[in-house]
Amino acid sequence: MSKRIRIFAHEDVAEHNKSTSCWVSRAGKVYNVTSFLNDHPGGDDLIMKYAGKDIEAVMKNKDEHEHSESAYEMLEDYVIGRIGIGETLVRDDWEATDDIPDNTDPVKDHERNQFLDLSKPLLRQVWEGNFGKAYYLQQVHQPRHLPEPARLFGPDILEVTTRTVWYVVPIFWGPIFVYLFLRSVFQFAGPLPNFFVNPALPFSSWDKIPADAITKTLICFGLGNIIWTIIEYGMHRFLFHIDKMLPDRPVFLLLHFTMHGVHHYLPMDRLRLVMPPVLFALLEFPFTQLAYALFPVAVANGIISGAFAFYILYDCMHYALHHSRLPQYMKEMKKYHLAHHYKNFELGFGVTSKIWDIVFNTLLPV
Repeated sequence: MSKRIRIFAHEDVAEHNKSTSCWVSRAGKVYNVTSFLNDHPGGDDLIMKYAGKDIEAVMKNKDEHEHSESAYEMLEDYVIGRIGIGETLVRDDWEATDDIPDNTDPVKDHERNQFLDLSKPLLRQVWEGNFGKAYYLQQVHQPRHLPEPARLFGPDILEVTTRTVWYVVPIFWGPIFVYLFLRSVFQFAGPLPNFFVNPALPFSSWDKIPADAITKTLICFGLGNIIWTIIEYGMHRFLFHIDKMLPDRPVFLLLHFTMHGVHHYLPMDRLRLVMPPVLFALLEFPFTQLAYALFPVAVANGIISGAFAFYILYDCMHYALHHSRLPQYMKEMKKYHLAHHYKNFELGFGVTSKIWDIVFNTLLPV
């Protein structure tokens, strides 16, 4: 498969405005002229004046610096890609409606934007697409809509791991949070064997559990609820939307797309609105280990139980915000969350609540 010419946004070019990395654009093409600075007949100062900018007008301006046909031919030796001209669907004047978005025509969308072909597996296209970071981010945040879930992988055995129906979350994680809650109660009442030695709980002694053990667990459980809302906000803002700090390398663009980019690209894909259990297990592991390192095990289990319970609420609510008829509070949160997708993806990171958006000044006006 031949390698595609790299596609950039104007923002990609603008970042390369130094003598150590000097890019310019002209007639839709992008040029890396860093190695030409010292050889430019008019001096490097003239090029640096327009570093990171479009030079079409200045090259035609005889008063500024007249260029021969050979100069234009020489410039072609430095071409590294082209400017992508994509549609902008996210806009500040977006207003929430009950209308179902029109389906995207995969053929026309690919012809217009030269981004991803929605009729083919997406992950390989992201890996091989050779997109500049700014152009990738520009496109992945423009929502597309399909009547059926898009494929990420070609082979079915891999594809099935990327699709998760919403009820898998409570079925898988519900028993875990209940077990941790009960284990915390028993641990506040007295010592238990190590989980890996004997994970069974002594239910036969439940009637001997003192009331204060249950109270302590409930307090820890409530603390876990609060901690989850902070984690929810923090991960959404600083991990899933790490856009500005994202390295401009295919492997990082692919990781970004897999973690969260695909959700912004296809926000109504009903099988990619909740996390596959394996993905959440990877994300929660460092946090649970931190809890066990910071707190006594009974406290840690109570906190983790509360966090897991609110995670289940978060993921099920996230699905509902995209696909369900809702009571009034959730209607307001649906409008708020969809504005994050269709109005401004750099604000409005709360899903279950706006509270941390208010605290950290990222509230999205709707």
